[in-house]
Amino acid sequence: MKTRYEELRIPISRLASAVAVFFLIFSSSHWENHNPMATTGLFVLGMFLVAIGSLGRMWCSVYIAGYKDQTLITQGPYSICRNPLYFFSTFGALGIGFCSETFTFPLALLIGMILYYPLVVRKEENRLRETFGREFDEYAKRVPAYFPNFSLLSEPETYTMKPLAYRRHMFSALWFVWIVGLLELAEGLKEVGWLPTFWAFY
Repeated sequence: MKTRYEELRIPISRLASAVAVFFLIFSSSHWENHNPMATTGLFVLGMFLVAIGSLGRMWCSVYIAGYKDQTLITQGPYSICRNPLYFFSTFGALGIGFCSETFTFPLALLIGMILYYPLVVRKEENRLRETFGREFDEYAKRVPAYFPNFSLLSEPETYTMKPLAYRRHMFSALWFVWIVGLLELAEGLKEVGWLPTFWAFY
């Protein structure tokens, strides 16, 4: 059974994301007028990280969609680390930060994740330990919590996927891409003077 904290995790995450997107939309990059090459490099890096984050989350969704809290998933991305969704989400969030063409946003997002994710992981793993007992303890001894050990990768030849559940997970896996699209739309609106800029970040 989920704790009260876990039930609030998604609303809290969405609120934090909305606040971050607000600042991203109504701000600009200091480097845009001072070093255009730097802004291009930051954006390309951001898109690369967003791609890793989105593809990684979609990979996780193949295994966990429809099975979460019912079965202890230990294959695919869950064979190399216990929290691959958070690992790949870190790449996606940093990618969004770099797509702002600043260093401020990726640093702020990284600090937020360092403060937030360990608490979430601890709560979730306590629940999994209560649910699956010794099976989870053995899994935790073998597989690292966050940073993947790719030498442990284990994938079956076939896997039963639940299409309806996967479709829901797929949309959430792509929210990094949607935010980048929103940022690009905001950039275009600023260029034609339809959207104000309140802050410029380095």
